[in-house]
Amino acid sequence: MEPILFVRADHDETFGVAPAAFAEIDRAYSVWDAIGGESAPDLSGVGAVVLFGSAFNTEHADEQPFMYAVRDAIRQTLARELPYLGICFGAQALAWALGQSVHRAPVREIGFVPIRRTDAIDGDPAFQWHMDTFDLPADATLLATNDRVANQAVRLGGRTWATQFHFEVDRAEIGAWIDGTGDEELRSAWGRSAEELRAEAASLGAAHEERGRRIFQRFIAFVETAGT
Repeated sequence: MEPILFVRADHDETFGVAPAAFAEIDRAYSVWDAIGGESAPDLSGVGAVVLFGSAFNTEHADEQPFMYAVRDAIRQTLARELPYLGICFGAQALAWALGQSVHRAPVREIGFVPIRRTDAIDGDPAFQWHMDTFDLPADATLLATNDRVANQAVRLGGRTWATQFHFEVDRAEIGAWIDGTGDEELRSAWGRSAEELRAEAASLGAAHEERGRRIFQRFIAFVETAGT
């Protein structure tokens, strides 16, 4: 079975719960360190692509040229009809690769924010850390939303999914992001304190990690079925 490709778009990316979710079912993955300057791999050798988050937004592409390589890889992924799963930046980059606008969201979302399926009244809290949102690609189906930033999860065709929220993060990664940002910037730029975010992670993190593992394993199951 061909490995599923993890695309690293942030120097501090740990991939959250993904490695454990893959190990639980003995599924192989490979890593393309895009932000580290590695050349894009030959996609004929992978079974699917997962693009993780980034501290950069698509507007930084001229300063961060790895983004153009990522955009090209997304287009190749879609052209080859490989399964694709985009997370936060991975959702925005998907829209960008398809010619849609990526722009400032009505609000900055950070911490555990309730999201719901489009056919549901309520849902579960999902971890967010973003200032941008994206226009839906043509023919995309909106799967999840909330009252502040509408486009939270989308499906495009039968092999492409993307979420604005970080379903992949674990408590260790959240803690590292908090440490890397610092309480002063969190308060001034995001309107939350480090203490508040740590308390949320302590309370909600375990259930969030379990949901994340299940999402990855459902994606793996789809990839294995699609590859037969």
